[in-house]
Amino acid sequence: MRISTPYAGRVTDWPKVRLHVVTGKGGTGKSTVAAALALALATSGRNVLLCEVEGRQGLARMFDVDPLPYEERRITKGAPDEDGRAGQVHALHIDAESALLEYLAMYYKLGRAGKALDRFGVIDFATTIAPGVRDVLLTGKVYEAVQRPRRSDRSRDAITYDAVVLDAPPTGRICQFLGVNSELAGLAKVGPVKSQADKVMDLLRSPRTAVHLVTILEEMPVQETVDGIAQLREAGLPVGGVVVNLVRPRALGAGALARVRDDEVDPTAVTADLIRAKVDVDVDLVRSLVDEARDHAVRRQLEDEQRELVAAQDLPTYELPRLAGGIDHGALLELAQLLRDQGMA
Repeated sequence: MRISTPYAGRVTDWPKVRLHVVTGKGGTGKSTVAAALALALATSGRNVLLCEVEGRQGLARMFDVDPLPYEERRITKGAPDEDGRAGQVHALHIDAESALLEYLAMYYKLGRAGKALDRFGVIDFATTIAPGVRDVLLTGKVYEAVQRPRRSDRSRDAITYDAVVLDAPPTGRICQFLGVNSELAGLAKVGPVKSQADKVMDLLRSPRTAVHLVTILEEMPVQETVDGIAQLREAGLPVGGVVVNLVRPRALGAGALARVRDDEVDPTAVTADLIRAKVDVDVDLVRSLVDEARDHAVRRQLEDEQRELVAAQDLPTYELPRLAGGIDHGALLELAQLLRDQGMA
């Protein structure tokens, strides 16, 4: 597997990317990777916006802050760079209803009329019933954050971002989610709707965007990752890197794994080693240890087979370990530093 490495002068694998879209099969740790990537990017005084669109308030729980409103809020500092300088991570929970009200005010100058529609339930109807409307609004808000004009003074009321990280829907829905504006542009021939949809698709298909896929070394997630890469390429969307998450430690070398797998372990030798280590030994303990080692060896072999499938995609690949203590802010900083060390940020 080709593992990316940092370049001299901290040139990363994605120097031109402003929008990092993170997707992956459920259970692979997609949201954790998105949060770690945002922390990794927020160095040297850089501002990074971390967005979520699935309505689960996962970012608030992960960073142990109050539930996020439809408002950009600073939630933490990023990972420090080599000189100890950290940037700022802001978070935004995007809900379709608020995004539609903002859209109506921005492009149709409805203002209070838009809020009146909300009171009558029209907003909820539009975002629930109309096919694709939710995704159009969600991607439109992300587009606005990426395209926001840069200003010399980064005031609280006009934050500009060096990078935006989107915790996106799972791999099985990512092409539909990102491509919905293309369908909308085909339906709306003129007007602000078509103009907005075209601009969003221009961004999503440009070198300023990268769609990163998160997987674990199991058959179904890896196959969904391979299928997702093919679908993204077919849709003309820019494929980024693959993050292999929750990697188990390599407790045994290749030779030892092969001997264990082939039942070539001598229980007498194991017993002798345990006695030298002053461990109370009985037959059941030795048998259970040998069985556990065999299970580990078989698991490692399966993981190596999946790792080869990931490597065959010929994309920058990054690995993050399974952390025994779970995920908290300290763990996210550790994962962020690993992503920086491997050149992803």
